[in-house]
Amino acid sequence: MKNEFKSLIIQGDKKFSIKNTKTDYIGVYNKEKAKDALINSKIEIDHLQEKLYASGTYSLLIIFQAMDAAGKDSAIEHVMSGLNPQGCQVFNFKVPTSEEYAHDFLWRHYKALPERGRIGIHNRSHYENVLVCKVHPEYILSEKIPGFANEKKINKDFWKQRYQSIRNFEEHLTANGTVILKFFLNVSKDEQKQRFLERIGDTTKNWKFSSGDIKERALWDDYMKAYEDAINETSTTNSPWHIIPADKKWFARLAISEIIEDKLKSLNLKFPVLEENEQEKLTETKLALLAE
Repeated sequence: MKNEFKSLIIQGDKKFSIKNTKTDYIGVYNKEKAKDALINSKIEIDHLQEKLYASGTYSLLIIFQAMDAAGKDSAIEHVMSGLNPQGCQVFNFKVPTSEEYAHDFLWRHYKALPERGRIGIHNRSHYENVLVCKVHPEYILSEKIPGFANEKKINKDFWKQRYQSIRNFEEHLTANGTVILKFFLNVSKDEQKQRFLERIGDTTKNWKFSSGDIKERALWDDYMKAYEDAINETSTTNSPWHIIPADKKWFARLAISEIIEDKLKSLNLKFPVLEENEQEKLTETKLALLAE
């Protein structure tokens, strides 16, 4: 992996600090250079996806987390547009339904995991339960967890246990062949403001804007602290976080694509090799077709 992208990984003893992270980092790239590199990377990912699907050994789970207007949807659209839709699935997680609230917080996410050979994309994920729920602890009450009937009970020990549940969940997945890539699209508050203004001023994008977005923006510092805590608590050797500078969408898309490509290459994927008797059958079939 190129150094521009290696530096984005939070792994091992490395700690993530919002204030020490650049949201406008672009490495050695400019927009045109990144555009060409993205095309090449997408072509390579397409070939690797075919091997992933054919081998049926691993699955790839790609997680996107970010503040509103950070570019999650467009990143998914641009990076994954070249994939075979038969081997790819996208899930968007919003407010849990009554059925989902009746189960533990990981239940609905476990149901959405990709099968072996497939790529699963989670636009927001189980991390909402330690992000938006940490900023709004009152949301936890809807889960009706025994012993947590009011917000005062939701203390440091509660969040410690929840981080542990996430680490255990991801450790179990990786041990059983699910490769996890976690992306935090790190956009600045100023850039978010500009993108909100663009949505308001563009009638084709008005539908993306909600008055609730402004209410959450007012809690920016609380969200940054929640992200920092969650990333530092759940970035492990097998399931690290990737902090993607998101002020420049073109760089964010390239970084995501290059990281996905590199991870798939590291799996050393190969097409299945037929057993000798099956190869003989293929030869017989070929001769029969040629003789028609």
